[in-house]
Amino acid sequence: MRSVLYQYNNDVRLLESGVALFPDLLAAIAAAHSEIHFETYIFAADDTGAAVEQALVAAARRGIKVRVVIDWFGSGHAQCKRLAAVFAEAGVHCRIFNPWFKKGVTRTHRKITVVDRSVAFVGGINVNDDYLCDYNPHVRLPAPRWDFAVRVTGPLVEDIHREAQAQWARVGRMGLLRRLDLFRQMKRDGPVAGNGPMQAGFVVRDNFRNRRTIQRAYLQAIGRARSSILMANPYFAPGRKFREALGRAAERGVKVTLLIGVGEFQLQDMVAHSFYPKLLGCGVNVVEYQKTQLHAKVAVIDDDWATVGSSNCDGLSLFLNQEANVVVRDAQFAASMRAHIEAGIADGVVIAVDHFKHVGRIKRAGYGAAYFLYKLVMRVVAIGYA
Repeated sequence: MRSVLYQYNNDVRLLESGVALFPDLLAAIAAAHSEIHFETYIFAADDTGAAVEQALVAAARRGIKVRVVIDWFGSGHAQCKRLAAVFAEAGVHCRIFNPWFKKGVTRTHRKITVVDRSVAFVGGINVNDDYLCDYNPHVRLPAPRWDFAVRVTGPLVEDIHREAQAQWARVGRMGLLRRLDLFRQMKRDGPVAGNGPMQAGFVVRDNFRNRRTIQRAYLQAIGRARSSILMANPYFAPGRKFREALGRAAERGVKVTLLIGVGEFQLQDMVAHSFYPKLLGCGVNVVEYQKTQLHAKVAVIDDDWATVGSSNCDGLSLFLNQEANVVVRDAQFAASMRAHIEAGIADGVVIAVDHFKHVGRIKRAGYGAAYFLYKLVMRVVAIGYA
């Protein structure tokens, strides 16, 4: 099965951080005339969250059908309870994803908005203030959180809308026969033909039909890379296949550069550090981003392949949580994405092989132990991680 089914004749615009996303998002919500599908992992109780909340409430009160899916763990029980009450009073239909882990540990980590089946927003940006830390909203960041989303118009919006509808149905009460019927409805035979210059595909990861879709899209693009691979990701802990694909690409002459976020979670940093020696030995360039919180999950390969979305390159995103990415085949979009990643690299610290010559045995053993523990947990909760 193909990983990405492309639609043609799309307009996909790159949005850097919340300062670019939220004005466009709020304007689209304000202009809605029939329906809004909205899904997020974090819906914070800050000024940004209040603005989005008020916009959705105002839309419902003027007669727009508004459906909202919020992740219980990402947004927190108290905030989910408050939002559900506010939305219910205003006529907003709201469903909370997997409260109290009743359906296992899977989370919806997706950030998707579809307005009137005509415009969609997909990316990694949660509904929270750019200057407030994701995992501790009382901590102010030294610079705006670095993240991306895309604004999509064109035929691809129908694919995103179809998935948003399916997610709404899945989060509600649905029997086995209804789920099987939904599965049949979601099937597509192949790409839709067209003549437009911008090809784009919508790829999701779930634990039913699309278990490996996002990883497969990455692996196929990495395997076909001819000249360069640029990736920015906050939590780098993919499985063996992914790491080996990057190493093989570097060994065959592709310039591979990883921009990795550090400084949030010590254990996560230790796991990433356990991979560095082998990656560096293969010729992969590693840069650590330390300017502010890196939350971007983006990549550009060669001159015409790029992706923006919610999926980290770790076991949780690639093998457990629900995720959503947009893949774009377009030279102009890829050039724009490349410029942004290169700017991020300029704000980072290059890691050299020599850095590890001065790492003591105890610290090296700590890196290995962190990876062993991480892999053990992933094998328990995320089938397929290796």
